[in-house]
Amino acid sequence: MGAPPTRPADRALTKPRRRLTSAVAALVALLAVGAGVLVGLSTPAPAPADAPEREFSAARAYRNVEVIAAEPHVAGSAANDRVREHLVATLRGLGLQTEVQDAVAPEAGQLSGAAGGATLARVRNVVARLPGTDPTGKVFLVSHYDSVQTGPGGNDDAAGTATILEVARALTTGARPRNDIVFVLTDAEEACLCGAAGFAADHPLARDGGVVLNLEARGSTGPVIMFETSRNNAKLVEVFGKAAPHPVGTSFAVEIYRALPNDTDFTAFLDRKFVGLNSAYIDGGAIYHTPLDVPARVDRGSLQMHGDNALGLAREFGRTDLGDLRAGHDDTYFPVLGGLVRYPGWLTLPLAVAALLAVGALGWLLRRRGRATAGTLAAGFGLTLLPVVVAPLGAWLLWASITTIRPGYAELLDPYRPVWYRLAVVALSAAVLFCWYALLRRRVGPAALAFGGLAWLAVFGVLLAVAVPGGAYLTTLPALAGALAGFAALATRRDGPWPVVAVTLAAAVAVVILLPPVVLLFPALGMGMGAVAALVAVLLGLAVLPVVDLLHPRAGGQRGLLALRARRLGALPAAAAALAAVVLAGVGLAVDRFDAAHPVPTHLMYALDAGTGKAAWLTREEKPQPWTDGYVDRSIAVADDFPGLGNSEMRAGPAAAAPLPAPKLDLLSDTRTGDQRVLRLRVTPQRQVRLLTLHVDTSTATVRSASVAGRDVPVEPGDGKWGFGIVFHAPPPEGVEVTLTLVPGAGAVSVRAMDASDGLSGVPGFRERPEGVGVVGSHSSEMLAVARTYPL
Repeated sequence: MGAPPTRPADRALTKPRRRLTSAVAALVALLAVGAGVLVGLSTPAPAPADAPEREFSAARAYRNVEVIAAEPHVAGSAANDRVREHLVATLRGLGLQTEVQDAVAPEAGQLSGAAGGATLARVRNVVARLPGTDPTGKVFLVSHYDSVQTGPGGNDDAAGTATILEVARALTTGARPRNDIVFVLTDAEEACLCGAAGFAADHPLARDGGVVLNLEARGSTGPVIMFETSRNNAKLVEVFGKAAPHPVGTSFAVEIYRALPNDTDFTAFLDRKFVGLNSAYIDGGAIYHTPLDVPARVDRGSLQMHGDNALGLAREFGRTDLGDLRAGHDDTYFPVLGGLVRYPGWLTLPLAVAALLAVGALGWLLRRRGRATAGTLAAGFGLTLLPVVVAPLGAWLLWASITTIRPGYAELLDPYRPVWYRLAVVALSAAVLFCWYALLRRRVGPAALAFGGLAWLAVFGVLLAVAVPGGAYLTTLPALAGALAGFAALATRRDGPWPVVAVTLAAAVAVVILLPPVVLLFPALGMGMGAVAALVAVLLGLAVLPVVDLLHPRAGGQRGLLALRARRLGALPAAAAALAAVVLAGVGLAVDRFDAAHPVPTHLMYALDAGTGKAAWLTREEKPQPWTDGYVDRSIAVADDFPGLGNSEMRAGPAAAAPLPAPKLDLLSDTRTGDQRVLRLRVTPQRQVRLLTLHVDTSTATVRSASVAGRDVPVEPGDGKWGFGIVFHAPPPEGVEVTLTLVPGAGAVSVRAMDASDGLSGVPGFRERPEGVGVVGSHSSEMLAVARTYPL
């Protein structure tokens, strides 16, 4: 026998007698759960300076932030020397064995912008050790103490460095830990991660590996997120959930970060088979790497959260047997109301399949009970793709419109006051979902649409389980909870309270699981990728459709004026959400204006060829701001003239030649062996510079091998005229020795040397930025480069 005919009034999972009361109760419950989720993501109150000695105090740590971030202190600068002296004195004052590792180190990761370049730096890492009583291994607390050239680095990473100093102080009070605790404050992270790479590769304390806890920041506020782990992280995550007082972290974030081309000092340790956890706070990204990243912009709550977690983890790893931390699998995990839920990664695919089967069984039961037909179930499944596609597209169009009105946003990681825009994207997503639901609810039916939402969640769960296992929980668990709620609703009287309770509980599960990524994806990816957060917001909406249905009149059965009134009432949520999106976007434009405290970011460089006397202004702004536009008038490729600046096109304009010397190139020796020529060179800066580059014209010679300051570097010829290059950060005043073994061509070997300093004041034709015009957070902002070609 087929399924009984479906009456319009019987196509919902619930039919409470008091619909308005049920809707209010369900919404209040979900709002309470949502509030609890947000509280769980909030930062703790900062502890005062007179907090107990064994506790972490943000007030005490902040005193060190003020010293470390008093001024920009790029690697190799006198300001960085002063910071290092403070760090050494502080750690030695705690009675710790402290040294400075002075070395030439290669880069970690893939950060070099030089064409075919090998990147190195002179680094001076500060290393201190607290010996353990009966060590089973070492725990490394790591942060970098250098800043970018454009800002003092109050958050990035004076906050992390000051956190480690305060953790070190707390650990030296009371009983010593079982395991060695090593404090590693690295140099030249901003340049090339070279300090961490040099420590992990060459320092005796790193020889046997260990557990690394890296502390970072990519903003000025927000919760500290444990966003990266080593592979096979199950036991590390277990310790994190148990020992971190504020365990905010998700396996989804780990999956995202592994897919991104980003690196931190943690990368250098992973390359050397260490295990560990990487943590950072990431909101407030507008000031990242800019002059605005001053100590006063450090959120004391974020600083306290950094310290509480770092201290708790250091103590737990300090007493744990470190010989057995490499589990055979990754865990799936996510935060829940101040705690951490985790389960073995090998359960991911079985759970996803179970959710898919459960949703399929729910569809079968809905048809058997007369709540839907095969046609409406198919329609519900197919039509659910509409909001899944339209909401992210709408978010992208919204931000494109806003950046058209305010083009300066294109140069920012995030607006200065992004909350209004984030809420606008969420409201827009809700408007799309509510409009879609109101249009299709009477024709397809609430139960069929709810099935369609759960079915897509289950399908996404299977796809994620295969492609991105750590993120599968996002859709698998809400789909499974929704299916179970559907079974419960069908097993009880629809006009009683239990169906409403069941769907509300399932919706609460979805809020707990999907609200954190909606909140965290905005600062993680920026408003330019707000469409991703919009997608997750729509998935959350699909998971709570049975509760959304309670906001509408009873499904079907109305005629005439009653039907018209029902349709109008059903349109109210969509209209309200759409109005909210417009108002919130408008408020964002009204309150987030550029001014002296929130300047529009601009990028400008100056490049001089000391051999020809030609100079140019350069910018990486694709659509230059009005101030920058006064310097540039065309697009050019810079790789032929300034290979150390990379091979991308830039906007450029003519500039007067400044009386600046190019780096000096001395030929120390020139020997031949068969068809090979060995050149020993010294490149010496003639002014205070941040980096040196040396490139060989591969049409005049083929480089076989190379060494820099006695360290062999890989020879990977790139494209273009200057196919082989070396980039050296923080060069010493006496210069850098380079040895090249090459096969020369018929004539002289052509070598181009370049150096770069920071600051454009004093350059002919430079006009100081007016009030309201700032510097974009970039490693090349305000760079002054001088190059010259030498025939050898």
